[in-house]
Amino acid sequence: MWADFIAMLAIAALAACIVFIIGRFMRRSGRQLQRWVMPAAIGASVIAYAVWNEYTWFSRLESALPNHIVVVGTGERSAPWAPWTYLAPVTVRFVAVDTQAIARSESRPELARTELYLIERWQPTRTVAVALDCKQQLRADLGGAANLSPDGTLTGAQWQPANDDTALLRAVCRP
Repeated sequence: MWADFIAMLAIAALAACIVFIIGRFMRRSGRQLQRWVMPAAIGASVIAYAVWNEYTWFSRLESALPNHIVVVGTGERSAPWAPWTYLAPVTVRFVAVDTQAIARSESRPELARTELYLIERWQPTRTVAVALDCKQQLRADLGGAANLSPDGTLTGAQWQPANDDTALLRAVCRP
C-alpha cells in the first residue's frame, strides 16, 4: 500500500512538472495557462493511475508467477466509492496452487495433498492445506489437527463435494 501511495505522489509530481513546463512555453508565446489547469491535471493523473493500478493488479501479478503456480480462482469487488466497478468489477483476490508441491498417497494415488495460496490485495498471503480425492471429486480442508496420512487415511476432517473447485481439481489431478 505504501508503494501505491509513493507511486501516486510521483505521478502527481510528474503531472505538475509537465503542466509547469507547458505553462512556461505558453508564457513565452504570450498566452497564459489557466490557474485551474495544474490542480486538475494532478488530480486527473492520480485518479487515472489509481484506476489503472487497480484494474491491472491481478494480471501483472499473475504474469509474474512461475509456471508451476496455477491460479484456480479469483474474487472480484465492486464499491460505491468507485461506481465504474459496478460495470467492470475489479479482481482483488485469487487462489493459486503450487503444482510442484503436490503430495500423492502411496497406496491410493488418486488422493493428493497440497497447499493453496490465498492472495488478496493489501493483505498478507495465507496458505491452506487441502486434500483432494481426484477419483470421486472430493475435497477436505486440512486445518488444525486434520491430516491425510501417506496410506490415504483422512483424520480430523470430512470429505466434501468439490463441485465449485473444478479448476483446482484440474490443476492437482492431471496426470
